[in-house]
Amino acid sequence: MSEIVFDRIRKLGEAYQSLAKKYPQAAREITFAEIPEQVFNSNAIENSTLTLKDTEDILIRGQIMRDAEIREVYEAKNLGRALELLSENPNQNLTIELILALHKVLLSGINDGFAGRFRCGNEWVRVGTHIGANPDFVNDLVYKLVENYNKPDERELISKIAYFHNEFEYIHPFCDGNGRIGRVLINQQLMKEGLPPIMIPAKNKFQDYYPALDAYDKKNDLAPLEEYLAVLLLESLHKYIAIMNGVKTMPLVDWAKKNGVSPASALNKAKRQTIPAFRQRGQWRLAEEFVDGEGVEI
Repeated sequence: MSEIVFDRIRKLGEAYQSLAKKYPQAAREITFAEIPEQVFNSNAIENSTLTLKDTEDILIRGQIMRDAEIREVYEAKNLGRALELLSENPNQNLTIELILALHKVLLSGINDGFAGRFRCGNEWVRVGTHIGANPDFVNDLVYKLVENYNKPDERELISKIAYFHNEFEYIHPFCDGNGRIGRVLINQQLMKEGLPPIMIPAKNKFQDYYPALDAYDKKNDLAPLEEYLAVLLLESLHKYIAIMNGVKTMPLVDWAKKNGVSPASALNKAKRQTIPAFRQRGQWRLAEEFVDGEGVEI
């Protein structure tokens, strides 16, 4: 990934941190307000049938649909609680103990026999054509992965996180909940470094997220996930900065019409983050007063 992208992340990160220091409650409230959407997307990636509204009903209003699957209700509540715990204490170090504690929260009431422990014995797992690591070696592999992540080196943060996530999903250390815990840990790693959490949308998982994981699984290619996470982080930084600065935004399609830009071109720029657009509840938005120039390559 180009140094230009890393430089953009650094500059926006500094702007975000300055605003978060000035308006700490604002940054906290944005993060907590997005937990239901975070939960919806992460669970939908794992094929949960709950909608965003269903998830908000469960987490915000304590309402459960009569035909809801009990497991999916627990999945929503538990993942929401795990995200709350991280958001309440964003400065925690990445440790084995933290990973196991979050997993215990995630699977509580769903499968307490698996909750809060790594696979062992004859607990092999398969995801599609991928076989998780031999249970006999899972413990050591995760310990070494965490040790490697925490070791000071010259890697860019987004590169370290991409490598960790790919390896974590490759090992697949748990009997259940690997994807959701892996995505929770991405945000733990970002928040620990004073950056906002990102949201991996379920809608385009077959076009973006899964292919990035497959590239590492099949070709040992880190670049696709690294680039994908970088774009999502830029989007999150643009969103938090806009909200904390009190910027008035409008739907991207309306901005495109106002500025004589084709909707397809505007959407392409938003997805590549060459304009400071961001999504809220799945809808792309942009500052009303933003005027596009030459754009920024990414």
